[in-house]
Amino acid sequence: MKTSVNGWMVGGFGGEVPVAQAAKTAKELGYDAIELCFGAGELVPEASASDLTKLRKEIECIGIEIASLATGNYWGKSLSSPDKAERAEAVAFTEAYINAANCFGVDAILVLAGSVDVAWDPARPVVPLKKACEMSQKSIRSLIPLAEKKGVVIALENVWSKFLTGPFELAAFVDSFNSPQVMVYFDAGNCLINGYSEQWLEVLGKRIKRVHVKNFTRRDGGGTLADFTDSLLKGDVNWPAVFQGLKAIGYNGCLTAEVIVGEKGMPNVEQSGRVCVEMKQLIEQYG
Repeated sequence: MKTSVNGWMVGGFGGEVPVAQAAKTAKELGYDAIELCFGAGELVPEASASDLTKLRKEIECIGIEIASLATGNYWGKSLSSPDKAERAEAVAFTEAYINAANCFGVDAILVLAGSVDVAWDPARPVVPLKKACEMSQKSIRSLIPLAEKKGVVIALENVWSKFLTGPFELAAFVDSFNSPQVMVYFDAGNCLINGYSEQWLEVLGKRIKRVHVKNFTRRDGGGTLADFTDSLLKGDVNWPAVFQGLKAIGYNGCLTAEVIVGEKGMPNVEQSGRVCVEMKQLIEQYG
């Protein structure tokens, strides 16, 4: 398995560090790949194909792979929104996102299927679950033809949105599209609030296209955002069982660290370097 780092860890949430510099930092820290974050800085829908292709060449010259693309855009513009205009904006963003992935030669993008609420943003509406599911399916179906044309998988991540909260639910949702362009971006830390990473892996199986790794400490049977940790080794992820589960489903792709908490905020080069060492340790021990 290859080590990868989420772009926010080395570049900041708002694209504070130029993409090529963030990639160079990731390479120097020892990562095999970097996950670019779309929606801020140089990586926005308005960026031209020629600019993105040029950036791809710069990253290739650095000698680091591009593992995938991620974004935080969907927390503010949801594919499941009952508001037609917002939903159209989310679809248009995803079209640009797919095209960008194609420019970078990447075959997977992280997508949030939808949300019932955004717990940390009280300004966002609470959407009825049934409505969120209906609108999300409609949006994603409309994107499949472009994803097929560009050879990009829409990889749906398990997140804290009160939507697709269990592995059977997520598996059934993915299967409803009957398309190889809709798969799962599995986050091993996000599911600890109400489950076990290794059990999600067993249920989701071959639907998994990419994997995020982080850690989380359960508290009183659940927890809060403050319970995510700044280390892969601190928390309740059962790494031996997770790696066993990954082997069982034949996953041998990138493991992308998304350890985006810490007292210093993001980017945090020191923390990113430490996490790289931890990832290599885990892969050597259990992979």
